[in-house]
Amino acid sequence: MPDVLRVFLSSAGIFVLVLFLVRLFGKRQNSQLTFFDFVNVVVIGVLAGATSLGLIGIIEGFIALAVWTLFPMAVYWAAIKYKAVRDLVQGKEIVLINHGKIMEDNLLKARLTPEDLLSQLRRRNVFKTADVEFAVMEPAGDVSVMLKKDIQPATAKTLGLNTGQESVPQTVIMDGVIMDEALAAMGLNMGWLHTELKKAGVALENIFLAQVDSVGQLYLDLFDDAIQAPQPQTKELLYATLKQCEAALETYALSTLNQEAKKMYGQSAGEVAAAARELEPLLKR
Repeated sequence: MPDVLRVFLSSAGIFVLVLFLVRLFGKRQNSQLTFFDFVNVVVIGVLAGATSLGLIGIIEGFIALAVWTLFPMAVYWAAIKYKAVRDLVQGKEIVLINHGKIMEDNLLKARLTPEDLLSQLRRRNVFKTADVEFAVMEPAGDVSVMLKKDIQPATAKTLGLNTGQESVPQTVIMDGVIMDEALAAMGLNMGWLHTELKKAGVALENIFLAQVDSVGQLYLDLFDDAIQAPQPQTKELLYATLKQCEAALETYALSTLNQEAKKMYGQSAGEVAAAARELEPLLKR
């Protein structure tokens, strides 16, 4: 068999085998690879290349690839079951900063210089070690940082605000084509979509992407980037309408001389105000 054909066939076979073996490993991001994972990947790559070029026999190469795939899988399985194996293979977390104090001994264990630590912090927009409550080096080598409570960004929870539940937006138009399944998933139909497009004054063929959020607002992105698509105002208009109704009812209650009507208007204003407060997290997020 000619050398070129042999290399082609062996490379094709190795490619299929490596693809199958990689799928067995499962999904892992590059940032999650431990040193053990890295060494294993390098060895598999070297074995695949050597077998493809005939530097080692096909049978020997297949056996070696199988060993370097099945053995790590067995180690991963044992690591899931037993913490001691997990610590041996993946390593342990190392605390680098504790209550704003740099742990010099742990920094040495992590093989980090002070410049390395500061660089890792700057990547997370932290420029003062005094602002850090805890910093931990993960087994994969990245550094997790928790800021002190008075430095942490404000959230709705810390401000005591209630927020509405958000669901995944559905893409209802892509490349000018209506996605019927996405519309049905939102409980909408073609008539609603065409009505919303008419309100926005946009033709279907001019839309690159359109999405509907959990409250039924339609967001448009047009093919022509020079044209600014109108932003939906449904939630804002509804909230403003509720507040206007509340104000109008309160005005009626103050202006009428009929005590029964005054009571009715005041009670209605209170009900509208309660509804506005309940819907505020959803309408003003």
